[in-house]
Amino acid sequence: MSRLTGVGVSSGRAAGPIVRVAEPLPEPAATPSPADQVAEAARIRPAADTVAEGLFQRAARVGGDAKAVLETTAAMAMDPALISQAEQLVTTRSLPAVRAVYEAANGFADALRAAGGYMAERARDVHDVRDRIIAEIDGVTPPGVPELSTPSVLVARDLAPADTADLDPELVLALVTEEGGPTSHTAILARALGIPAVVAVRGVLAASGAGATVDGDAGDVELSETEVAVRVAERPEHADWNGIGQTADGVPVKVLANVGSATDSTTAVAVGAQGVGLFRTEFCYLGADVEPDVATQRSAYAEVLTPFAGKPVIVRTLDAGADKPLSFLDMGAEPNPALGVRGLRVAFDRPDLLDSQLEAIAGAAQDSGAEVSVMAPMVATADEAGWFAERARANGIDRVGVMIEVPAAALSAAEILQAVDFVSIGTNDLAQYVFAADRMVGALAGLNDPWQPALLRLIAMVGQAGRQVDKSVGVCGEAASDPHLAGVLAGLGVTSLSMNASAVQAVGAALAQHPHATFRKAAEAALEAPSAAAARQTTKTTLA
Repeated sequence: MSRLTGVGVSSGRAAGPIVRVAEPLPEPAATPSPADQVAEAARIRPAADTVAEGLFQRAARVGGDAKAVLETTAAMAMDPALISQAEQLVTTRSLPAVRAVYEAANGFADALRAAGGYMAERARDVHDVRDRIIAEIDGVTPPGVPELSTPSVLVARDLAPADTADLDPELVLALVTEEGGPTSHTAILARALGIPAVVAVRGVLAASGAGATVDGDAGDVELSETEVAVRVAERPEHADWNGIGQTADGVPVKVLANVGSATDSTTAVAVGAQGVGLFRTEFCYLGADVEPDVATQRSAYAEVLTPFAGKPVIVRTLDAGADKPLSFLDMGAEPNPALGVRGLRVAFDRPDLLDSQLEAIAGAAQDSGAEVSVMAPMVATADEAGWFAERARANGIDRVGVMIEVPAAALSAAEILQAVDFVSIGTNDLAQYVFAADRMVGALAGLNDPWQPALLRLIAMVGQAGRQVDKSVGVCGEAASDPHLAGVLAGLGVTSLSMNASAVQAVGAALAQHPHATFRKAAEAALEAPSAAAARQTTKTTLA
């Protein structure tokens, strides 16, 4: 028996035989050059179409978020830009088709990583599509989750959305990955399905073992050389959530969705989200050589807002800059882009860019009937918050807020709330700035654990500031998608939680299990804990 540790991202304890997910395909060679470049290039599109068709067939057998994930991955496989770029690499550089797909896809993935944040996390999806197309061209079995016949613990380097979208929770006992972090797709999916999961388990792929016991609370993985009896974790029942975000004694805590497309909105409505706590607008700008005009933005935003007619939607203004480059911004190079000109800071030099977006958002609100508010990213001071609020209101938007994702903003929450109507805590960025730990680096995943007491203490500070002036405090980072943590956040003074659609029902049900006073008691225990693991365990005991 050997024990490894990682970051527990989905509660519960389960055990059973290990099934290892195949590693990504090796890097294909750039030689030999094809004898017939045109014929070689012609192999790419049919392979991409076959991959897409297989994903669409899988999507047809499921619904909800899983369906959307598979359809989105299928659309990536059919992306004309990706296919065209790969074909050009064959004809202009005389590369084999598999190498051309590899290089073209890597270029797309690099661009997403450069965009940072949510977009950077989609780079894994592009690599997944790349490997599926290459496998189809070569006629080999694609990497991914094998077909399971018995309950098993899945062990992988990482899992792409298409790997996990249609997993059967009756056969998957637990998930263990060597990479990933608290905000990874694996973590989100595991919480949604109630499957225990531990990520960032360094060395698990090199370790031998026939069976494993996985503790999603403590972050422990015990490997055994011999068979391990199957133990299924207890999974909460979410179907009886009544669609109203509130604690057992009726204290309201809105359960909202994070969206970035019309498909996301449709899925969020289907699962009962009460509104949108984070509408990411970057999709309207990505790939644009010039700034989209007001009419183009207005139409694009209205398509996302319309499914939530009559419901609250918080639109985040453009979150871009040197760390998330857009070609028309021409920001230039910075020695440390994550600490540079990004988010609202771009608007200080380009207020016209912000004013155009605010005008488009106000117009889209009229077109859609949604109850629209706006919030700015990367705000550090009360003066910045006031500057943004003044411009937003001048453009016809009455309810204005800002994101708390910089430690200075959390420390100045009381002053910031004098300038705006609400704040929303972006726990993903706040954690990485508090701990000086890039959330895309798996080795630092433990520091980005949303259960870290230092992070919870900052959230409590913001919650207290909100209570003092009776203004809303939301959380729109992935911390909000953890059903166990949701009640603790409510106990810290958070009044709304926004998450991926897949977690909405689980979080809504978890909030309804206890009165607000019990959640406050659990929150106090978490604040006093010496570590993230201790915070998890002590609150689990309080909420048992």
